[in-house]
Amino acid sequence: MSVLANIPQEVLEHVAFFAATDDFLGPPHGLVALLMVDRRTHAALSMSSNPYFWSRIFAYKFDLPCNTHRPSERSLGPPEICEEFKLRCTLLQRIRRRTDCLATSYTLSPTHRDALRSILWMAYLMMLENDGKNDKQLRDYAGFDAWLKDFLFHPSGASLAAWSVKIDLWPPNDERTALALWLFWYMLKPDDYMTDDDTAFREASGILKLFALGAHQYPLCYPPWNEFAPPCRTRGASAIKHFGHSLKMAPPASAPPAILAYLNLANKLSVSWDTVHYMKPPCATPPSLAQGLSCAEWEAEWNRGLHLADTSKPFGTTYSGAFIPGSLEGVWEGLFTYTEFTAYAALLSGAPPTVLQRSLVAHHPHLWKLREHHLYASEDPDAPEVRPIAPGNPLRGYIPNGCQFSEQTDGILFQEAGRVEPILYHSWSSIKKNGPPPGKLVDVFVTGEGHSAWGQFNLIGRIRPCDGFISMSKEYVDGDRGRWLYRSYMVGNAEGNLSGRWRDTLSPPDVLGYEGCFVMSRRR
Repeated sequence: MSVLANIPQEVLEHVAFFAATDDFLGPPHGLVALLMVDRRTHAALSMSSNPYFWSRIFAYKFDLPCNTHRPSERSLGPPEICEEFKLRCTLLQRIRRRTDCLATSYTLSPTHRDALRSILWMAYLMMLENDGKNDKQLRDYAGFDAWLKDFLFHPSGASLAAWSVKIDLWPPNDERTALALWLFWYMLKPDDYMTDDDTAFREASGILKLFALGAHQYPLCYPPWNEFAPPCRTRGASAIKHFGHSLKMAPPASAPPAILAYLNLANKLSVSWDTVHYMKPPCATPPSLAQGLSCAEWEAEWNRGLHLADTSKPFGTTYSGAFIPGSLEGVWEGLFTYTEFTAYAALLSGAPPTVLQRSLVAHHPHLWKLREHHLYASEDPDAPEVRPIAPGNPLRGYIPNGCQFSEQTDGILFQEAGRVEPILYHSWSSIKKNGPPPGKLVDVFVTGEGHSAWGQFNLIGRIRPCDGFISMSKEYVDGDRGRWLYRSYMVGNAEGNLSGRWRDTLSPPDVLGYEGCFVMSRRR
């Protein structure tokens, strides 16, 4: 008989928990020997007979709170946590072995594609739920940052990006690459690429440049930017196994994280052959270098993915939680870029990606001061109907042509053609002071002004309800520089950055136009 046979259950669990958590990183290898002592010990501690004990180990090694404080119809008890524990341990060990990040040919096998899909979705959801522990398991145990680098940028990377460029094709715009680019931004440490041997920098920046500046190949958002109230979902959802349940989530667009990562790396160089800096602006801080981030930073990304995939809920004009009220209010600084017009015209005519990789990119700093204006509608059936401004011209920040507006101390007053009475959108500053009006948020406008080396300008635009997509018309005060359209997502929350693209307003909205990218960060 084993010496453990007479130990009380609670004492045995205490010993086992110490063995399982002696090393924070990786699976609980310290339990293996204990589980093999005898049948009684195995029965007392196995995952099938004691899921509560294993859920305690999971909570020690991984971040759990985000799954419990987010509204969900799914139960999340010890059995579901154990399912997730097994999945994570299996996939983290697979990442650590580096068996999937490279490809042996341009065509991936179905088994390889499935493995990549499981790894990337698991890691993406872990980072959306990260309070510190998940990042450590991915980075310090599994070496996922190095795995991502090989997957995205290695000449034989399984993203097939470098493979594609070698044969004059654009890198695939698929779910795997989009997830990997988001994860690359979450885990980026720019100094890792600023070494004497610039091979890693050149490989990374060369691929990121294509996703950031290749607007004709890599859309900024799904649904299309020119639809304020899309009639239907335009991209299929993915069914992911998450805490023992099938979770439906829409894959994110690849451009926003690529823009942030590309401009962050480019801004690190004092001199670059393909970049022209006109006064160097501050750089967006990658999440890995920001202090005190929690999973609350990524609530908008989480809600966007769920809402765009959920066919059971109304889509077009319902606010999804993908935009956090008040998050745009304040002063922002950053940069915008543009490429040579002839090079960009060649791209729109079918030029290969190497044309973009070789083209010069100019960087200009600019500064914005933004104000939010909100419209609320009462949910009381007897209350007067509140109808938002109709969806308008996508080249004017979704504002209807002919709609007049005037900004006041307590908000912005709109007079829409065909309406008898004007409608007041309350400013965020008045809402913070007096509280929001009763009811639910139904529309958000943004106004502001700013300046760059090209002069002073005014901004006005709107937030798309279904996914928090921001579209703003930028018009220079002197009129010589014309009107431009700036479209973006807020990536993050308290430490978030605006990441997006500008485009000309002379091209019709359903036609590819002249575009560049931009990033903005809060002025500290």
